Amino acid sequence: MLVKTFSASVQGLQASAVTIEVNATRGVRFVLVGLPDSAVKESYERIVAAIENSGYTFPTRAITINMAPADVRKEGSGFDLPMAIGILATEGAVDANVLNRYMMVGELSLDGSLQAIKGALPISIKARELGFEGLFVPEDNVREAAVVNNLNVFGVRHINQVIGHLNGIEPMKPTIIDTRAEFFSRQSVFEHDFADVKGQEQVKRALEIAAAGGHNLIMIGPPGSGKSMLAKRLPSILPPLTLRESLETTQIHSVAGKLKSDCSLIAQRPFRSPHHTISQVALVGGGANPQPGEISLAHNGVLFCDELPEFQRSVLEVLRQPLEDRVINISRAKYTITYPCSFMFIASMNPCPCGYYNHPDKHCCCTPGQIMKYLNKISGPLLDRIDIHCEVQPVPFAQLSQMQPGETSAVIRERVIAARKIQEERFSSLPLGEGGGRGHIHCNAQMTEKMLHKFAEPDNASLDMLRMAMERLKLSARAYSRILKVARTIADLAGSEAVQTQHIAEAIGYRSLDRSDWAERGT
Repeated sequence: MLVKTFSASVQGLQASAVTIEVNATRGVRFVLVGLPDSAVKESYERIVAAIENSGYTFPTRAITINMAPADVRKEGSGFDLPMAIGILATEGAVDANVLNRYMMVGELSLDGSLQAIKGALPISIKARELGFEGLFVPEDNVREAAVVNNLNVFGVRHINQVIGHLNGIEPMKPTIIDTRAEFFSRQSVFEHDFADVKGQEQVKRALEIAAAGGHNLIMIGPPGSGKSMLAKRLPSILPPLTLRESLETTQIHSVAGKLKSDCSLIAQRPFRSPHHTISQVALVGGGANPQPGEISLAHNGVLFCDELPEFQRSVLEVLRQPLEDRVINISRAKYTITYPCSFMFIASMNPCPCGYYNHPDKHCCCTPGQIMKYLNKISGPLLDRIDIHCEVQPVPFAQLSQMQPGETSAVIRERVIAARKIQEERFSSLPLGEGGGRGHIHCNAQMTEKMLHKFAEPDNASLDMLRMAMERLKLSARAYSRILKVARTIADLAGSEAVQTQHIAEAIGYRSLDRSDWAERGT
């Protein structure tokens, strides 16, 4: 007897349908074909135990299972459930006539219960796209899968629930989530707030500019000056995620298996802070079984690299292309995958190996050569891609002891949202396709050179100031563009239509590490 069940596999961020064909004939063998990996091949032992421990008898016949299309490699343990249901259907324990109405995924435990799988959200999107009536997923994945409307999503604890539903004995109720209500209710709840930060007004200003324009930023300062504390509060002043951005971000985290069981849509911009011992593959993604890396998990959010010079230089260099293109193309012998990675890059570092160079109270024991060697761990091309360089000084006791809270994140966020709205209106006025395509440009940091000439053209006085800065600081053409982008953002925060001299001057001031005398100051 031949029975077909339907499942899906995830490749990159997209799911593709997989048809599980189960054929039972006379004999005593079990054959699994269709390019399964080791996890799929091991499913036989799990399926046998799960069926028998659920009160059924495993067929004593020759069973052949084909996973179509046979030329696509199948990975993971999510095919356990459809294979087990297909085997039971060949024995008449499950109504085979209704199987074409459902897609199912799930890893079986030996007692028949279901374990969580990766990629439930893209699988749910594919099930709706193919017109299936319902989708069976493990209970731990049901909230992320139920985000997709016009599809009945059933959260399953045990295989017997699926059998009872398919046979019409105990129909299950689909999980229904008010996605919009949950999403908007959690958009403004943050653990960290800028009101807790004492002093550091200059750094707050730099972070506000970075948030308003989507600019990359690096903070340089001694230990304990508040660099990490400030970075952790950056998501609280970023504009809220749109539903489209939230779906993109949730899809990436679903594929990586990073979503919690109580999460449906990610409502806040992600903040990823990898340790400096991270490898290239963990940062950009890939591997034997391709997974999104930290830069993709930070998509639509923030990637924070604390103690930047401690990262391996080869790891930092792989950031150069993603920072420009906002996508990462991973090409290996067996696959080619593209992951989105449009993130704000925020970094922090000490000014020298001992950490106390240019400290107002503590003495630095490093020589100028040691300081330069330390700074040179970060390459010039990577620094070129960081728009804002901000020096952080220790907060004096008089400011630390103040009981009055500072400006709240909510107030700063309103100014950031207003500046972003100006940018959205500016770019939406472009004809479709002009300047790189308006659909891909949402903030000043993403502007193309053509857009810079149109929206950030400096006047004669500003040009003279820029020329002097370029010659004195030996800036690259990329640094010139970065200054104009930051100046455009400063002008937007001020509500100015044109980029003026004071905006250019402030933007030039955020290129600290480009100054050739930076390591000599104070020595």
